[in-house]
Amino acid sequence: MKEIEQLLTLPGNGVFTVNTGKEKKEKLMQAYYGTKDVEKARAKWSKTFQKMTPDRPWVIGIPSDNGGGIQRGANWGPLVLRQEILSQHKNFLDLGDVRVIPHLLHDKYLNDETLKLCRKALYGKANKLPVSPLSIAERALNDLYKAHPTARILGFGGDHSTSYPLVKAWLESRKNLKKAALLHFDAHTDLLDRRLGIDICFGTWTYQILDHLETHDHVVQVGIRSSGKTKKYWKEHTGVEQLWAHEVIKWGVEKTYKKIRDQYKKLGVEEIYVSFDIDALDEKYAAATGTPEKEGLTPTDCAALIRLLSDDFKITGADLMEVAPFVWPAGVEPRDQQSSLTVAGDMARILLEVLAK
Repeated sequence: MKEIEQLLTLPGNGVFTVNTGKEKKEKLMQAYYGTKDVEKARAKWSKTFQKMTPDRPWVIGIPSDNGGGIQRGANWGPLVLRQEILSQHKNFLDLGDVRVIPHLLHDKYLNDETLKLCRKALYGKANKLPVSPLSIAERALNDLYKAHPTARILGFGGDHSTSYPLVKAWLESRKNLKKAALLHFDAHTDLLDRRLGIDICFGTWTYQILDHLETHDHVVQVGIRSSGKTKKYWKEHTGVEQLWAHEVIKWGVEKTYKKIRDQYKKLGVEEIYVSFDIDALDEKYAAATGTPEKEGLTPTDCAALIRLLSDDFKITGADLMEVAPFVWPAGVEPRDQQSSLTVAGDMARILLEVLAK
C-alpha cells in the first residue's frame, strides 16, 4: 500500500498545472474532502488505502494525453468525469490519479539520466519507481491486483494508450482464468503494430494486448468506422472480431448483442473487460473528444449492449477514454459541449453499475 500511495496522487491532481487550471482541482478537492488545502486533502485521501475492500468498484484516473486524437485535451477527462458522476453515484472508492509527467509515455523510451532526473522530480529522492504514466499505472495496478485479486477497477483516461496498462494488468491478474475477453467500443481500430515507430500508444494499444489473450478473437470491437483498412483486412491480419458502426445501426441492439454473446459463449468466456472510447458514439453525442466521428453509435444502444452482456458474463474491469472536456471542435455550441460531457458521465455511471453487479 505504501508503494501504491507513492505512485498515485489525489483525485483530479494528476493533471499537471502551475497556476492556470488550479481552481478546477480545488473544486474537486472541496467536493471530495471539504477543503481546498492540498495537504489537508492528502491526509484524508491517504485514509482511502485503509478502506480498500472489493465490495464496490474502485476508480483510478490516468490523466495522460500524449497525442491521442486530432486535438489534445483528454488529460482533463478524469477530473471532469468525476464531477459528472459524483452527485449521482457515490458507491465507489476513488483511489486517485496516476502521477503524470505530461511529456512522457512509457519508461522503455527513456535513458538512465532522464529516469534519474524524473524520479527526483516526482518522488523527491532516488529510487527505482517508474516515472512515465503508462509505466506508473501498470506498476500500481499490478500492486492493487496482487493485494486484491477480485478488485473491479474503472479507469478514467486520458488518451486511449492509457488502456494498455489497465487491460494488461487486468489480464495478468486473471492469468489462471483462461477465458477472459476484451470488448472494445471505438470509432478506430487501434490495431497498428507501430505508429511512427512507437509500439505503445493510442493507435497501437489493442494490437499490443492481443498476445496477452488466449486467442485474438477474444477481442470484439464495436463501432468501428474510421479506418484506412477494411474489416476483412483486420480479420485476416489480426483475428479480431469487429462489428462496424453501420452494421450495429442496421442490426439494432438485440441482434448485435446476440452476435457478441454467441462469440464469447463459443469461446467459453467467463469475464469481460469493457474499454469504451467516447468517440464510438456519434459526434452529436461526443463532441468533447479529440477525434469526433460522424455516423456513430447512440449512448442508449451502447448502454443497452453493455447491460445485456452483463447478464451473461461478469464484467470485472472497464475504462472510459478520450473525453476531452475543453476541446471545442468547429461548429460545437457551448450547450452541445456540456451535453456531451453529460453523456460521458452517463456512460461512466453505466460502467460503474455493471462492475457493481
